[in-house]
Amino acid sequence: MTQRPKVDAQPAFVLHAYPYSETSLIVDVFSRDHGRVALMARGARRPRSVLRGLLQAFQPLELGWAGRGEVQTLIKAEWQGGQPLLAGKALFCGYYLNELLMHLLPREDAHARLFAVYAETLRRFADGAQESDLRCFERALLQELGYGLTLETDAAGVAIDIHADYAYEIERGPVRLPAPGGSVPAVSGRTLLDLAREDLSDPRSLAEAKQLMRTLINHYTDGKSLASRRIFRELHEL
Repeated sequence: MTQRPKVDAQPAFVLHAYPYSETSLIVDVFSRDHGRVALMARGARRPRSVLRGLLQAFQPLELGWAGRGEVQTLIKAEWQGGQPLLAGKALFCGYYLNELLMHLLPREDAHARLFAVYAETLRRFADGAQESDLRCFERALLQELGYGLTLETDAAGVAIDIHADYAYEIERGPVRLPAPGGSVPAVSGRTLLDLAREDLSDPRSLAEAKQLMRTLINHYTDGKSLASRRIFRELHEL
């Protein structure tokens, strides 16, 4: 198996980690220039390991790695600072973002713009998680992965009418409804345009955007149950 080029000084965030042996971890990270990468962190589970405290989710890191195969070896990790710890609702929202990336982002598929959106969303969460931040991240994720989220024109290429209602058909886009109401789930033209502008200050737009994005996320994750969403819902029912 051919040795891969060594990677150094790569901005990254930890998405998920799990034990590999009594002393090591396998860490899934989202890096700026290499996308989602699996790394073996040797010795990271030892009580006195420096890595044990460094490899935390939602903290900006600078990593280096090398090796062969799909799982490479972590050889450097430095904390970059500047990101407050997430807590409460913001923490669960952060886990939701990570779970989406684990489900939808292919390994070693670079998305520098999505990386920047992710980092900015975490900074917003530190000031207090807002539902609109989740919707905007979901939109950016689907756009970056090439799922063709159409918000400003309908399936026929006609500009969205702010006063009309639409049914959003996956793979086609918005289809204008002849009249309001009916059994088909509808989303208003205003909501589509507000989501395109990333302005969900209107309560109706926020509620409809949530339903639309949930439908799309469920489709592209093949209906997988997201643990972060389920746990957050259960806690709110206590």
